[in-house]
Amino acid sequence: MTASLARVPCTIVTGFLGAGKTTLIRHLLTHVRGRTLAVLVNEFGDVGIDGELLKACGDATCREENIIELANGCLCCTVADAFIPALTALLSRTPRVDHIVIETSGLALPKPLVQAFHWPAIRSRVTVDGVVVVVDGAALSAGTVAEDLEALSRQRAADLSLEHDDPVEEVFADQIACADLVVLNKRDLLDAAQMDTALTTINGLLPRAVTVVPVANGAIDPLALLGLGIGTEDDIENRRTGHDAEGEHDHDDFDSFVVPLPEIVDPAALAGRVAAVVADAAVLRVKGFAAVAGKPLRLVLQAVGQRISHQYDRAWTAADERAGHLVVIGLKGLDRAAIARRLLD
Repeated sequence: MTASLARVPCTIVTGFLGAGKTTLIRHLLTHVRGRTLAVLVNEFGDVGIDGELLKACGDATCREENIIELANGCLCCTVADAFIPALTALLSRTPRVDHIVIETSGLALPKPLVQAFHWPAIRSRVTVDGVVVVVDGAALSAGTVAEDLEALSRQRAADLSLEHDDPVEEVFADQIACADLVVLNKRDLLDAAQMDTALTTINGLLPRAVTVVPVANGAIDPLALLGLGIGTEDDIENRRTGHDAEGEHDHDDFDSFVVPLPEIVDPAALAGRVAAVVADAAVLRVKGFAAVAGKPLRLVLQAVGQRISHQYDRAWTAADERAGHLVVIGLKGLDRAAIARRLLD
């Protein structure tokens, strides 16, 4: 067996906030057969939600020891301190994992992460099977990369203290520039004309021919996602992005914080409060868990723009602290105290 074949393939799943990355990976875990998968989840913020959702998928493939979550940091910024040790830990698993899926935060730039695969500690052990970009088809059809960003752009343009370059658009463009496969999610929300608009937008941004796969609810065939065999790290210099001239990048345009939730009585009322918060153009995403009085199951709540969903995912266990929390992600300068009051009132 050659050194290349001996390396463990890694699929990088990236995409903007709320595009459906975790939903796609959860579908992948419950439908892949004959392979041992491991998942490395990265979140922007102090408390991880996505790793918990993956561990609660209810399938034997969601082995908790094969899901590693890194919160409060972007993998592309913390290669030495976080990414390399986490990847090394997954590679040490017995039995040996067949494939590693890396879910970046919605604010991550994938190119620096791909470049990390040249690090001496891992370059002979892993390869980038492909960079998969998940995009929000409904948002693209409406002319944005995420829900309700027209109001966000107007607010930024009116504030002379802010740069007029939209950080959301910059992040999205950098993600598309590195794509080996684009998953156009939420196709069930699109009619034929809206689908054409979304596809035209994606193809206009892609710097080269890349397959675009429309799906609903992240339900992609594992055979279409795994085994691309691209070896993206060996072609990374051809993935030109807007941040190539920078020595390093930061996420100073974005902010996140956690709101602890006491036990609630009415999930619909909580969803209503979240909807009021995300109507603020500066708030990009809200997600988290809640404990509902009299219910043995944990409530999961997700908000992307005005799309709010909540459902029960698993039972609380004796090891759990029966307490909820919501992660709020938005532009820098969020009024944390005011948002927390609105979520708790």
